[in-house]
Amino acid sequence: MFCRQNNYGFIMKSKTISRFFLCITIVTVFFLFGGNQPVLSQFNKERAFKYLKQQCNFGPRYPGSENHKKMRDFLVAELRQYTNRVKTQPFMAVNYLENKRAQGFNVIASFGEGKTELILCAHWDSRPKADHDPSAANRDKPMPAANDGASGVAVLLEIARYLKTTPPPIPVDIVLFDAEDMGREAHENEFLQGSRFFAENISYSYKPSAAILLDMVGDRELQFYVEENSKKFAPDVVDRIWSIAERLGFPEFVRKTRYAMTDDHIPLIKTGIPAVDIIDFDYPYWHTIEDTPDKCSPESLEKVGRVLLQYIYGEK
Repeated sequence: MFCRQNNYGFIMKSKTISRFFLCITIVTVFFLFGGNQPVLSQFNKERAFKYLKQQCNFGPRYPGSENHKKMRDFLVAELRQYTNRVKTQPFMAVNYLENKRAQGFNVIASFGEGKTELILCAHWDSRPKADHDPSAANRDKPMPAANDGASGVAVLLEIARYLKTTPPPIPVDIVLFDAEDMGREAHENEFLQGSRFFAENISYSYKPSAAILLDMVGDRELQFYVEENSKKFAPDVVDRIWSIAERLGFPEFVRKTRYAMTDDHIPLIKTGIPAVDIIDFDYPYWHTIEDTPDKCSPESLEKVGRVLLQYIYGEK
């Protein structure tokens, strides 16, 4: 664009004015829809919800169950579509609800180059018994685990697809923990078996700057309060996540603190990694046979996914 000058000063002819406004329009469109902004619209909620239902279709998927290995192989195959750096981390797990031992597997997928800066994690196992079901007849049945397990994994599988198509600016590990939910109530040391094993076996040099755990993130009636251990040990990460949610207009992320959870973020915190648990624990179907896909929604998965993508790619 240029201007012509005469004795009366700068005069922009009509054709030049049109070009000027065309340039302004292009620049405006770039800033509104270019750069990091496509992240906002490229989390596919329907594909994420399909992942949730696929997991439930396997049936019981705790270590020692018939479909556990099939579920593990499914996760590995899906992640290998998006990165060639996928591995399983085997460990011996204990099903304390049935007093059995079985092989457990954490599944780890790496994206980006260099040392890991961010861990995104969830647990992929289902609880062997629905011990909180209101009907005593159902309490020995395995739970479907649509929200309590499958929802977090579903979000991360869709995140993995995006990390493949748009390489992240920071190195990211997606870690799917096994054997999180095989303990007896009031026996905290029996839970979190996969994340404990992972944390106990990381190298001294493995020091991501943050970890974000997703647990029960698909509830139709979504509401995330700040978990107490997250606020205590990772306040900056909490503030950044909730600030992103506020800018995106997601009131489901509430700044008030509620609950101190024993969850898969605790072993990571103990290693010195600031870790945050995004969890909606006000879920009436927790540890019941009614934890089914119809209690979850694609829109809930999308809100969590969009917040994570903005965390990774920037918040402009």
